[in-house]
Amino acid sequence: MVIPGFLATDRSTLGLQRALARSGYRVTGWGMGLNRGARPDTLEKIVARLEAFAEAGPAVLVGWSLGGIYAREVAKRRPDLVAKVVTLGSPFSGHPRANNAWRLYELVARHPVDAPPIETVLSEKPPVPTVALWSRRDGVVAPECARGQEGERDVAIELHCSHMAFAVSARAWPHVVAAVRD
Repeated sequence: MVIPGFLATDRSTLGLQRALARSGYRVTGWGMGLNRGARPDTLEKIVARLEAFAEAGPAVLVGWSLGGIYAREVAKRRPDLVAKVVTLGSPFSGHPRANNAWRLYELVARHPVDAPPIETVLSEKPPVPTVALWSRRDGVVAPECARGQEGERDVAIELHCSHMAFAVSARAWPHVVAAVRD
């Protein structure tokens, strides 16, 4: 399941979804339209979609930016449904304002970035394997926040791309597929 970033939709991740499908994976998007930020029921809606999708067994969650935050939180709540979490430039470590989108996030989501309407400890590692793809050239999320520290993720892999490219660049997709596979 591919979960889009803030102000993105499943359409934004179609290329990545197709790359995963060409590699033999059964793929779905999150099916919730535009990601406008965390809502009190966001995680429950993702879990409901995941329950239907993961009938054959646990799924890999691939989350781009804010989508990776959701993926990690869903894996904490329902590790029985999740085989692995792969985050793409997701700010799960460090201060929630260590990015260049927090003001826009607060304007659109209508809550402070450091006080979402869901209970969470962002840096807490889910009880499933986690891979954090990050980039020094991200431009939106501070690299150290997307890379995480020891104990906050299992593996951190540096890519050389912008924040948008994680999900929309054909040059990044093979690295995402490899992170899903390995």
